[in-house]
Amino acid sequence: MFLGQLEPRTARTTAEVVKFALWPIAIMTVLHRVLVKAVNGARTDDFTPVYKAALAFLNRQPVYTANFNWVDPHYLYPPSGTLLMAPIAVIDPERSRWLFILGNAVAVIVAGYLLLKMFGLALDSVAAPILLFGMFASETVTNTLVFTNINGLVLLGEIAFLQLLLRRRDAWAGAAIGLTFAVKPILAPLLLLPLVTKQWRVFVTALGVPLVLTAVAWPLAVDPMEFVHHTLPYLMESRDYFNSAIVGNGAYYGLPTWLTLGLRAVFAVVVLVSLWLLYRYYREDRLFFVTTASGVLLTASFLLGSLGQMYYSMMLLPLLMSVVLRNSVMRNWPAWLAVYGFMTFDSWLSSRFPATGRAAEYMKSTLGWSLLLLVICGVLVARYVTAKREGRLADGIDPIFDDPEPEKVPVAST
Repeated sequence: MFLGQLEPRTARTTAEVVKFALWPIAIMTVLHRVLVKAVNGARTDDFTPVYKAALAFLNRQPVYTANFNWVDPHYLYPPSGTLLMAPIAVIDPERSRWLFILGNAVAVIVAGYLLLKMFGLALDSVAAPILLFGMFASETVTNTLVFTNINGLVLLGEIAFLQLLLRRRDAWAGAAIGLTFAVKPILAPLLLLPLVTKQWRVFVTALGVPLVLTAVAWPLAVDPMEFVHHTLPYLMESRDYFNSAIVGNGAYYGLPTWLTLGLRAVFAVVVLVSLWLLYRYYREDRLFFVTTASGVLLTASFLLGSLGQMYYSMMLLPLLMSVVLRNSVMRNWPAWLAVYGFMTFDSWLSSRFPATGRAAEYMKSTLGWSLLLLVICGVLVARYVTAKREGRLADGIDPIFDDPEPEKVPVAST
């Protein structure tokens, strides 16, 4: 019977062949990233400062004592985040780090499963192994595990927020994103989505959860005001190292201030045009609107904000997954050239061409984010111009497809 499964009498479909090929590759990639790459670790260690801060918090010692003159990873989370992560210091550092790695890996896998459900895809679809392999082969997931930071759990919070938002479970959606705010505000731009769709209850829990956690953590911490006086000013600065935002690369390469500001202004216009067209013509197509607008908002925050690090790109997975939609803005090769820039685990450092290789390595995520925003804006503007020329703006700006429209993916339930 087993041998019959290896070579059935009826020929396999292309989709079956792809699934049989990719599932073992995807699973072994996950195991390699978790058991080898992550456990081995790297010089960049985001976990040790967190563990030390959690241990200090549990022992009623000062937490916010980092020396920001050094470029080593610092502890930057607010008291609410310290409270949530304090349990990691209950056991010894090594086993705690392994559990933290495992927790983030499981969170990424669960986030991938929720992404499949969001787009109406099942685990037995060909998309499942492709998504699993793509996530764990990427720089963003690999370095999240290797550096051992919390971004995998933040990704899970983002996907849960988007899915609950689509299903109009507003209070739960707010709670999901509120938990991420308690640790870091990286997903704050996504609050624009419930704002424009008038899902007001999202804001009650999105703001309430971190406020309650802060109220609990504040009296338990020895030096909570040091976060305000010592850490917060550092977070507001734009540093010139490990920073792929325009302002970070501008400072690193010594660009004049006017050029850095000019580039940020140009891309701000690109973002505003994209968001206006999405809101004007796609807000009723909720799955497309939420996944595309969230990608634009987050990419803009990485590129135009004060700090953008390559592994933040994990939060763009809903946009990348939208490629399965008929009208996706990701169905073109320049978009995936951009994705290569900010997702690849390839290193472009070259011993033969050191200066060129270093520039390519340091700029790849910046160029990838920039190209992605240009592609999305270009696709939407082209659709608008075409629809206006053909006199069908009243019906939207989606292209007219020759084949019949497939059944819509269900995205909401009551």
